[in-house]
Amino acid sequence: MELTVVIPVYNEVESIAPLLDEICGQLDDKLDYAIIVVDDGSTDSTPGVLQTSREAHSRLRILRHRSCYGQSAAIATGVEAAGSPWIATLDGDGQNDPADILALYRAMDKSSAGAGMLVTGYRKQRRDDWLKRSSSRIANAVRAAVLRDATPDSACGLKVFARATFLALPQFDHMHRFLPALVQRQGGRVLSIEVQHRPRRRGVSKYGVHDRLWAGIIDMLGVRWLQRRNRRPFVSEIK
Repeated sequence: MELTVVIPVYNEVESIAPLLDEICGQLDDKLDYAIIVVDDGSTDSTPGVLQTSREAHSRLRILRHRSCYGQSAAIATGVEAAGSPWIATLDGDGQNDPADILALYRAMDKSSAGAGMLVTGYRKQRRDDWLKRSSSRIANAVRAAVLRDATPDSACGLKVFARATFLALPQFDHMHRFLPALVQRQGGRVLSIEVQHRPRRRGVSKYGVHDRLWAGIIDMLGVRWLQRRNRRPFVSEIK
């Protein structure tokens, strides 16, 4: 198996089935893949919809958290359970376009991925309301200034990376928002590719602007602390 698509979901009863149909439509006959959906303790009918979808999609595997642990924990659960060397992630709300998965996967330099590489989406044209767009622009500008990760859209859910690269990173709540800086901290490189972003057509957003603002500031300072305490020695062999 080449690639596992990991999708974290929480209360996406309206969005997840159409998204799974789209993913399979884009990837069938193009590569050997699997899908892992991690239900992060949904309180609606999402688990039932997923079970029904599994009847139509034999590549689908469903994992469930007993309660809500957050998006980073759901992604980590999916990556740990994957049986492929390559991972693609995208959000479960349908705003990421599954057509972009192959573009990011093909852009991955697999020869250098052993040293750590991340291909991340760049939502240049955001299809959100003005408040969300404005807060994201500010957050990206502050993050870029503090972490210097040279990534225009660190929080885009659409990413491709080696499973081993992710598992070598420090794990903490909200770490998915800082994957570029964490990969670079390990000596890896990050490639940003422009991707489509779609309006949310079903369900409601699970994140408030203020919740993301304060949690993001604290987490960013934590990542900066990690960066400042990461000294990578240059090693040479004496013969």
